[in-house]
Amino acid sequence: MPTIADFTVTTNRGQEVDLKDKLGTVLLVVNTASKCGFTPQYDGLEKLYQTYKDRGFEVLGFPCNQFGGQEPGNADEIAEFCKVNFGVTFPLMAKVEVNGAHASPLYDWLKTSAKGLMGSTSIKWNFTKFLIGRDGTVVKRYGPTDAPDKIAKDIEKLL
Repeated sequence: MPTIADFTVTTNRGQEVDLKDKLGTVLLVVNTASKCGFTPQYDGLEKLYQTYKDRGFEVLGFPCNQFGGQEPGNADEIAEFCKVNFGVTFPLMAKVEVNGAHASPLYDWLKTSAKGLMGSTSIKWNFTKFLIGRDGTVVKRYGPTDAPDKIAKDIEKLL
């Protein structure tokens, strides 16, 4: 059975990250966008990161432009927007697709590991979140309307 350790991703600076190095860390993987009604969730995601990072927790943000063209910027523009407007210090990855033929292999795995409403394997919108346990398996999927502060209790259980 695959785990997060079976995937490699690219940072917004073009560096490869072997996610097997994240085993032992609790992760929250989120597809993000800068021009979305849910964009203010960056504040809550950063708060979670700051609260729990010293206990083995990390947020991984994956910008995605598949929903209403709400993430049109390049890597530098996205990083600057996140830093200036929300003080984001958690890792931002390269822009990805989360649905369709060109979807990131990581997202294909996430979607089948934790299905959405009525067994859906597609991502419906920006700020869908996946909580990954220390063993690299998906623990839970959260919808875009699930505010980051509501996830804190689930993170604490895994830490």
